[in-house]
Amino acid sequence: MLHLGRLRTLREVADRGTIAAAADALHLTPSAVSQQLSALEREIGHRLVEKDGRTIRLTPLAEVLVRRADAVFAEVQVLQAEVAAHAAGEQARLHVAAFATAITSLIAPAAIALRESSPGLELRVTMAEAPEAFAGLGRQELDIVISMEASGAPTHDDPRFAREELLTDVLDLVVPAGHPLAGAGPVPLTAAGAERWVVPPGGWTCEQVVVGACHAAGFTPRVAHRSADWNAVMALVAAGLGVALVPRLARTAIVPGAVVVPVEGTAPARHLFVACRRGHQDAPALRRTIDALHTAARGTVGHDAPVMLAA
Repeated sequence: MLHLGRLRTLREVADRGTIAAAADALHLTPSAVSQQLSALEREIGHRLVEKDGRTIRLTPLAEVLVRRADAVFAEVQVLQAEVAAHAAGEQARLHVAAFATAITSLIAPAAIALRESSPGLELRVTMAEAPEAFAGLGRQELDIVISMEASGAPTHDDPRFAREELLTDVLDLVVPAGHPLAGAGPVPLTAAGAERWVVPPGGWTCEQVVVGACHAAGFTPRVAHRSADWNAVMALVAAGLGVALVPRLARTAIVPGAVVVPVEGTAPARHLFVACRRGHQDAPALRRTIDALHTAARGTVGHDAPVMLAA
């Protein structure tokens, strides 16, 4: 019988391309990964990997195993979820990861609702960006991830994860009070093409959204300042140090000295979704939590973010 842990190691090696990268993702040493692969080869009775320069190449049999592995893992998830539901009754503990704005706007309201409806359900929350979060989800360190469409997030057809769309979070242009665009109606994003910009840190998912919107409008933003805190971004704009694209979910407070200007046409947006391991989405505790997140997301629809005003 196949050892699922060793099969998961083979799946990780196939994804990462090298034993060292797979070891890092699995929090193992490279020698431990090699030992697991050797044990799986003995179990199967055939070679599964071959050296190819600095990387390794899967044998045809290994490619078959990898293709089938995700379906096997999904079935195991269903079985584990059913066992856990019967064993724990209403008691459950889930580890949820998301970026900061989603924690504030979605997870916190969902947690309040779940405390009332499911007092035996305990949530543990971690802030994480897409690549880190989905690596943790794949390693079963996380149960639920809220993310957005961007590099590092899985595609719709990724066989490892089940995902459901939550909401579209529109971004508005924010300019200093007294700026020529302040108080204007919707403006094309190109109107701010020559400005200095305040953007999230390089490599962050939200930076991809902001810079991608500028590129789609036909220009590369002239980045002057970076901050991971949207309140800090808005404060820098209010101080006259640049302009920014700010998600409506992130505008939770009025910032004197800054003005919101809607973007003309199809506005830039973050497309948020919730994901879990495939086969796990209908486990009772996960289903209740995901439903609570959908309810929180619906609560943001039609809710205008605070308008930033001139001082």
